[in-house]
Order: sequence, then structure tokens, then C-alpha cells
Amino acid sequence: MLKVINVVGARPNFMKVAPIVEAMRRRATEFAPLVVHTGQHYDARMSEAFFRDLELPEPDVHLGVGSGTHAAQTAAVLERFEPVVISEQPDWVVVVGDVNSTLACALCCAKLGVRVAHVEAGLRSRDRTMPEEINRLLTDQLSDLLLTPSPDADENLLAENIPRERIRFVGNVMIDSLYAQLERANRSRIREELGVKGIDYAVLTLHRPSNVDAREPLTRVLDALARIGARLPVVFPAHPRTRRRLEEFGLLGRVEALAPRVRLCEPLGYLDFLRLYSGAKLVLTDSGGIQEETTALDIPCLTLRENTERPITITHGTNRLVGTADAATITAAAFDALDHPRESRPPLWDGQAADRILNALLEPRA
Repeated sequence: MLKVINVVGARPNFMKVAPIVEAMRRRATEFAPLVVHTGQHYDARMSEAFFRDLELPEPDVHLGVGSGTHAAQTAAVLERFEPVVISEQPDWVVVVGDVNSTLACALCCAKLGVRVAHVEAGLRSRDRTMPEEINRLLTDQLSDLLLTPSPDADENLLAENIPRERIRFVGNVMIDSLYAQLERANRSRIREELGVKGIDYAVLTLHRPSNVDAREPLTRVLDALARIGARLPVVFPAHPRTRRRLEEFGLLGRVEALAPRVRLCEPLGYLDFLRLYSGAKLVLTDSGGIQEETTALDIPCLTLRENTERPITITHGTNRLVGTADAATITAAAFDALDHPRESRPPLWDGQAADRILNALLEPRA
């Protein structure tokens, strides 16, 4: 039996770890899973709510790291995770995604000689101004097993001289969570509460510093939002960071004045948000995971970034890269996506990635 520490730190991690832990509990003769929550995401609405919605067990260990600069947060996770690894002596530590906790825990294990498996390995935006890109690059160099969601990720790793024997194409584990929770999400009444049940609507999520920490890009998104909202209402669950910036830049009143064409609301739990966007005619986002989830559900998606580490959602999915440089470009792309939706799905996005991950962990290694 393998003892496996599964690390979560921030919201995007929860959807990736939940199906892995569920599969380990189902295969209890083969795996003894532990969940360590670093506490990198400390807002109760965006952390504990996701544990509840995804039916993740309460963390066995909570490191309570909280906020801080990238360096301070990474260092705090390193310092607090090391005694856990020494005490538990796991066979594997599974890290997911590209947040600071991912890199910190991988580095800790590499120094202790404990095997690390990286779920969602090999994704590249080619933009080193993104902290996530640095986390991805370094985590993949440190990991013993690289579990990729798409064939392009394998190609990225091979181009970086990662030995092929360390790479396994397992598919996208976030889609496991998506398919597993769709039925439960259908019980949510969030569409009724927001007044969009039975009508066409769009959804916007926005949180990246490059989009919200300066007034100009945020203003351009709001300009596009006003134009799109004239065609169909846009629901905007505002991330805490985004709401703070709207207030600081004096833009919150402008958003509120667009109601009911733009419907600002608080951040949503996983099930409510899944119920909301799964019925949308269009999603606008700067999130990585939502690019994937909309592709799996055949929902047109506009990515408000200049690059993406998930190009397969463009070549084999419903996603379009539009940036935030020009409101007219965003608006035109939105109308085109509404008028000409496309459907396509990448290979192995089938809801079975977690079991393939577990099978890879069980493979004998030198």
C-alpha cells in the first residue's frame, strides 16, 4: 500500500485533488491518502466552501500559511511542510497545478529525497512574467513523475530534456471533477437567485494582476462588458482582489450602474458556479481552469489574456484568445462566438484521469 500526501493550496487545486483522493479512498487496498492544505488560499468563501462542495475530506494537516509575497509565501510553505513530510514518510507526494504551494512542496520533497508526482505537468504559456509559469517550469524539473493533461504538454517536457520515462499522459483530472459534480450542481438555485433562469446570459471571471491591478486594462474590460451586456446579461462574480481594485480605481459604481445588464455578485462556491456557467451562452475569463471546463462543456470561451498555457483549448476546444488591449476586439470576438459556436474536445478528457494517475503511481520504478 502506498502512503500518498496530496497537497492543496488554492482554489484551482481543489478540483484537481478531489477526484484523486476519492479514487484513492475507493482503492483503499492500494492507497492510504493524506490531504495537506497549505492555507495559501485563506478566504473561507473560496476555500472551505470548495472542500464542502467537492466532498473533499477535512485536511489531515492545515499549514495555515495565509497571504504574503511570492517569496514569503513559498518560504513559509517550505518551512511548515518539511516536518510533515519527515513525520509521515510518504511513498509519494502529489502536487497539482502551478501555485506557490506546488513549487514549495516539490522543492521540499526534492531536498528530502521523497518522490514527487506533478499533476497537470508540461503546461507552458511562454510568459515568464507570470509567477505561475516559473512555478510550472521549476516543479516539472524537480518532479519524479510528470502527469500531463494533453499531448502538447508531453512535447513541451521532451523539448526541455525531461526523460520520456518520467512522463505519463493521463488526461485532464479537472474534467473528472466537472463530470462528477454536474448532477449535484443541478440542485443549485443560483440561476434563479441571479435572475438568469430560462434566458441567454454570459459569465465573466477576472482576477489576474495583469488585468485588475492597473486601471487601464480593467477599464477596457468594463467597456467591452457594457457592449456585450446590451446583447445579453453578463453575470460577474467578483473575486475579492478584483472588487478591491474596482473600489480603489473608483470603478465599482460604474459596474453597478450597468445593472441589470451586468449583474455583480459575490464569489460563488464550486457547485453554484458550475451551475451558473454550465448554462451560459458565453464565458469570458482570465482563469486557466475555466478554459478547460468550458471546452469540456462545449461553451464558447474568450480568454482575456495575451497567452495561454492551455493551447489545446484553442486548437481542440471552444476557447479564443482575445487579450485586454482593446474593448472593440473583445466585443467583436464575443459576438462572433455567440453567432458561430464551435464544438471540439481533446483526447482523454473523459472523467477517468484520476484512475490513470493512480495507475502511474503504482508502476514499479528503479
